Parts: sequence; structure tokens; C-alpha cells
Amino acid sequence: MLRTALRNVLAHKARLLMTVLAVMLGVAFVSGTLVFTNSISDALQNSSAKGFDHVDVAVTARYQDAEGDKVGEPAELTEAHVDDSAGVPGAASAIGVVSGFTAVADKDGGLIGDGWSTRGGNYWGAKDARYPLTAGRAPRGEGEILIDSRTAERTGYGVGDTVRMSVDGPVLTPEVVGVFTTDDGGVAAGGSLTLFDTATAQKVFGKAGTYDEIDVEAKDGVTQAALKRQLDEALPKDLVETTTGEKLADDQAEMIASSMSGMKQGLLVFAGIALFVGTFIIANTFTMLVAQRTKELALMRAVGASRRQVTRSVLIEAFVVGVVAAVAGLVAGIGIGAGLRALMGSFEATVPDGPLVVSAGTIVAALAVGVLVTMVAAWLPGRRAAKIPPVAAMSSVHARATAKSLVLRNTLGALFSAAGVAVVLAATTMEGSDGQAPMGMGAVLLIIGVFILTPLLSRPLIAAAAPVLRVFGVAGKLARQNSVRNPRRTAATASALMIGLTLITGMTVMAGSLQKSIDKMAAEAIEADYVVSMANGSMLSPDVAGKLADADGVTAISPLRNAPSRIGGRTEYLTGVSGSAIGELTDLKVEQGAFEVGGTKVVVDAGTAEDHGWRAGSAFTAAYEDGEKQKLTVAGVYEGNDMLRGIMLDNATLTPHLSDPVDMQVMVKMSDGASSASKDSLVQALDTNPAIKVQDKQDISNEIAKMFTLMLNMLYGLLAMAVIVAVLGVVNTLAMSVFERSQEIGMLRAIGLDRKGVKRMVRLESLVISLFGGVLGIGLGVFFGWAAGRLMGSTMATYELVLPWARMGVFLLLAAVVGVLAALWPARRAGRLNTLQAIKAE
Repeated sequence: MLRTALRNVLAHKARLLMTVLAVMLGVAFVSGTLVFTNSISDALQNSSAKGFDHVDVAVTARYQDAEGDKVGEPAELTEAHVDDSAGVPGAASAIGVVSGFTAVADKDGGLIGDGWSTRGGNYWGAKDARYPLTAGRAPRGEGEILIDSRTAERTGYGVGDTVRMSVDGPVLTPEVVGVFTTDDGGVAAGGSLTLFDTATAQKVFGKAGTYDEIDVEAKDGVTQAALKRQLDEALPKDLVETTTGEKLADDQAEMIASSMSGMKQGLLVFAGIALFVGTFIIANTFTMLVAQRTKELALMRAVGASRRQVTRSVLIEAFVVGVVAAVAGLVAGIGIGAGLRALMGSFEATVPDGPLVVSAGTIVAALAVGVLVTMVAAWLPGRRAAKIPPVAAMSSVHARATAKSLVLRNTLGALFSAAGVAVVLAATTMEGSDGQAPMGMGAVLLIIGVFILTPLLSRPLIAAAAPVLRVFGVAGKLARQNSVRNPRRTAATASALMIGLTLITGMTVMAGSLQKSIDKMAAEAIEADYVVSMANGSMLSPDVAGKLADADGVTAISPLRNAPSRIGGRTEYLTGVSGSAIGELTDLKVEQGAFEVGGTKVVVDAGTAEDHGWRAGSAFTAAYEDGEKQKLTVAGVYEGNDMLRGIMLDNATLTPHLSDPVDMQVMVKMSDGASSASKDSLVQALDTNPAIKVQDKQDISNEIAKMFTLMLNMLYGLLAMAVIVAVLGVVNTLAMSVFERSQEIGMLRAIGLDRKGVKRMVRLESLVISLFGGVLGIGLGVFFGWAAGRLMGSTMATYELVLPWARMGVFLLLAAVVGVLAALWPARRAGRLNTLQAIKAE
């Protein structure tokens, strides 16, 4: 049986090529994803580990829990703590560390890095081994800085140059007095690191006389654990906590692995869908190969082969095909991993240098996935072949599925579909995350049910195309009949395309609806023309609001100032606003009372009011950051949203209680509305600051929707993969179908159907099958998009269903293109068949 299986593989090399390609594609993306993410993760972990080379123990401030009316806040690390740390017997040195967001502009005025990895810190002096100088000297005073060597290389800055930068809003123009090297992973990934002298760093980051962390290096022969014990004894345990460098490196490695897992899972989804779709092709191929060899298998049964041996013979063939495809996919995947890494570099999203990591786990995963997927897909055809009685097979009685099997299949499909629809509809009545799991389960059940029912659905849907096919005469009529002749094969072929289009249509419907809802939210909630904020979402200096207020054309302005307080024994954040202007800058629906902010009058969103049992006219006592208490009155209750919510009170009331007032953002209304001139006026008022974003309502909406747009673009990539696999499937099906119908095609040629007619028949058959899969996929996608929208609508009052008719038309057109392309080779092959040889074919 082994020799027979191997002979059959070699005898059907051309027919199995499409199966090998389908499996290879999925395996290539699995192994490529693992190689890419493992290489990036390994490089980042090695880089971060180097960053802890000079840290044996890190001392950080312990957060003081909120109690009673006291607002929780971290303790402060002072110079005394640095001296105490340096004074323990096992310490060789102790360095106080200060850091914060520092935006540096390149020579064209653009922000270096992505906003999140543009950082600044303090340079401890000549004994600071963290940042070896390659040029210049240490900074002295507020007008001098050091920049990292990668930033210097990317921007062309050098010693003696003046740069434009910002820490919390106002523009600074210090001189570069030195360049240093660093293993910081953020710098390697395209960010920047700017160093000040310690006093300046403490001042610009608002941490006068204090540190964020103290890095302690051990003397030779002293272990990290021993140094940690000494520091624990020397420092106040209620104010600080200590962590060894090894623990910090392990935590950093775990964090990097966790952050990479999202990318890895997203890319593996692509590979998983490709493999899932590929199983239809594999099952189809083996079903047709087994059908063609039915008499051969029956003869083997007649001479003594058992059912198990016949099944095993088919599985051996699948194993050989799977191994070949898996090895080829692994090699291709290594190339994909290297290509993705190079692609990141072309997008200026560089990563630390490091080798390409091809782990044993990647090799095992690639081989296991390729072999298992192929064998699982081939098992059912092999089992069917083994069940065929030898006499029936030799008499060709086996050709059609029994009525009993079709009834059973349709019943099972109907049950799965009904259960899926019921679960999805039930999930739409739930709120938020509670309905996500049920909806996912319902979607899987419904897709399985529709897949099982596809042979039943193929007849009426393909019959609907009959009027159009009649235009093509005999070729069109034959194409329709051929499409429904073997509904199971048609179903398996169309399902490959159906699944890809279901996903992409559903996500397109959701993304379009969310974009519309976010636009509506921004339009309804904000009357301001512009919202000004920091590029990385950190806090703005109050000076920014002052500069904006003096800009030409500004008619109303309000900084939004966030501050913790204690209300009723728990921490609540207050939002300080300009009481006289906030009503003009927002348009929030008032549910009770009046939208009036000033003095001790505040407005509260409906959710917070419900949590506390407040209504318009209710009074409560708030304990501020400085410990002072004040009685506040709820003037009105408004309908909050994801952009504006919480307790709003006048900045004149809140600010006197804050030790370091900072703003989340500033809302601005202009006399001429939002325009390029108005925006330029605000940008110039802020000295063309690289750290600050000036956004109108559409900019805000686009930024919020960016995540959904990214997901949608990823799914368009997934669709491209599904299309490739679907094309292979249709080509495979048509090629095998042409081979099976050689005699029939010969007879058609003999009675007058010319080569063009034969080619047209095959092309139309392919087109009908592809459009059938496209219609099913788009229909399911719209249903899932509607259902997911209903679920999201429970937490987003402005949600509105939007059907992207133009894009759905493009998707259907894409399905048609798939059909046309997939038919090129099979149609050409059918047209070139020799008439006499085809008639004699068995």
C-alpha cells in the first residue's frame, strides 16, 4: 500500500501542484510570522537587557494609597535618598534618574520619532556609564543638551547646532554640546533621546529636587540580591521599593513579548484563514483524485485490501504532499520574515540589529501545520473511498451521493445555521463586552451551517443567473448545468472565496459605520473649531492656553485641566474648564438642570451622576489635591460620550488647589471657523511647535478611527491572501473537472461546438461559481456587520449603520475577476483537447 500511495503521488504531480501551493502559502505565512516576530522580539530583548548593564538595583517611589479625604500620590525620591543609596557597603555608585517626554524637531520642523518614543533625561556627568560620549562634552545649564548618535545621524545635527524642541508646550532652542551612544530600544526603533544636566532636567520635567528612579551599581563581588537587602535596610520601606536589574530585564522582556504577541496574533490570523480556506482545496483535490481512482481502489479491495488500508493509502499520499508543501513553505517563510524586517526599515520603523531567528519551535510548527492540515483535509475523502463496496465501484454506482446523505447534510446545516443566527441575535441584545463571546460563537456556527448548506443553496442561486447565461447560447447553458452537476464540489470551491469576503465585508460595514458614528459624535459634542494637545497625549503647560488666547481670530478658549479628588471615600477626577466659554465650545445634551459652570456650580455626566445618586440641585463635598475641602452643587446633568464626560467645574475654582497645574488639551473657537488660515494662526502662535497637535473635528475623528482603519487595511491584506488561495481552488477544480469531462468535451466538439465555445463554457462556469461564493460572502458579511454594530451601539449612542454599496460592488466585481483569471488555464486546456482522443478517453 505504501508503494501504491507513493506511485499515485508521482503519477499525479501536476494535479497535486495546486494543493501543494495552497498548503505552502499558509505555512509560509505561519513560519514567516514566527521568524519575523521572534527576530524582532529577540533583538529588542537583547537591546533592553544591555540597557540594564549598569543597573544592579533600581530604587523607585512607592505609591501612597488614597485614604479618607487624602488623594493618593507617589512619594518623592530626593538627593538624600541618592546619598543613602550610594552609602550602603555594597554600592559602587548611585545615579538619580529623571525622564519625560521631549519632542525634538528635525531641520524641516517635523517631529523626530513617533511622539511616544521621543524622550528626554538627565546626564549624571563624567561617571555616567549609561551614555558614553562620542563627541563634545557634558551639558551645563538650560541652554545645552546632548543628543543620541542615531538622531544625529538621521537629522544631520552635530555639536554646535541649535535645535527646536519642547517638553510640555513652550518651544526651547538649546545648543547641542555633545553626542552619545545608547542601547535604548526606543531610539533603535526610530525615537530620540535628549539629555540635560540634572538640575535642568528636574526643572523642565517639573520635578525640582526629585528623581523618578535611583539606579545603583554593585561593587565587584556583591550580588544583586545582597545589594537589594542592604538598600532595603537603609531606605524607608514605606516610601520606596527596590528591584534587581535581573528582575527589571525579565519584566522588560516579558513586556516586549506581550507587545509583540498582538502583532504575532494578527499576522497568524492571516495565515490561519489561508490554511482554513486551503483545506477546502485539499479536500476537493483528494475527493476528485479518489473519484477518478474508484475502480482502482475497488479492485484493491477485491484482491484483499481492507478499508483501513485504503484510507491509509490516501492519508500516506496526503502526508507526502503535506511534507513537501511544509518544507517549501518553511523556506519561503524564512524569506518572508527577512522581507518583513527589511520592509520595516523602509518605513523608517527600524529595530535593533540582530540575527534572523529560526527557532526549533518555528520549524516544528511549520511542519506540523502543513502535514496536519493536509492529512485532516484528506481524511474524509479517504474514508469515503474505503466505504465504497468493490462491486458497486466497478459498476460506477458510486457516482452520486445518496438521498439519505443529502437529507442528513441539509438537516445538519439548517440546525447549525439556525443556532448561529439565534446566538448572534441574542448577542445583539447584550451590552458591550458581554456580547462579544456569544457573537463570535454564533458567527462560527452560522458560517459552518452555511458551508454545510452551500450545495443546497447553489442550485437556486446559480439558477438565478440562467437569464444572463442564455445570452451566451449553448456555452452559457452548459456552464450553468456543469456548475450544479456536482453541488458539493461547487460548494467547496465557492466557500474558499465566501469566507474571505464574509470577513472583509463585515469589517468594512463596521468600519464605515464607526467612522460615521465618530464623525457624528465629534460634530454633536464639540462646537470648538480646534482642539490643541501634545503629540504623545501627555500634559500641556498652562502657558499654551495663554499663547493661544492671544492669537488672531480666537473668540473663545478653554483649557481642560484634569485633577484627582476624593468624593464619598473614593477617587474621582475633576475636569477644570473655563466656565464662561465651555458652553460655547461644546454642545452636550442636558438631561437635567442647566449647563452652568462657575463658582461652586458644576455639571456632571449621567453615568457619574447615577453612580453617586446625584440629580440637578444635589450637593457634595470634594477634597482637593492639597487637602482642602469644598461643597459643590450639581447645576446640570449632561449626556457624556467617549470624548467628553466627568465632573466639570470652573478652573478659577480648581486651579488654586493644584500644586502643578497642567492641561490635557485646549479647545479653541475661531471667528472664521476652521480653515487653513485659522490653523496657521494657531500654529504660529505656538512658535510652530513640533510637540503640539492642532486638530479640527475631522482630524480628531480620523485619529480615533485610525485603529479601525488599520484593522481594515490588515483585513484587505487578508482578502488578498484569500483571493490567491481561492484562485488556486477554482483553477484546481476546473482543471480536474476538465480532465473528468474529457470524453464529454470531445463529444461536444464532435457535434459542432468550436474551441471558442468550449473555452467560453469553462470561463462562464468559473465565473458563476466565483460569483456564487461572492454573493454568499457579501450577504453573510452584511449580516455580521449589522449584528456587531447593534452590539457596539449599546455603548455608543451615535452609532449608525452604513452600508458601503460602492465597496460591496467592488468586492462582487473582485469575485468576478477571480473567476475570469482562474479559468484562463483550464479553459485553454479544454480548448486544446484533441477531439478523437477525448472521445476515446475513459
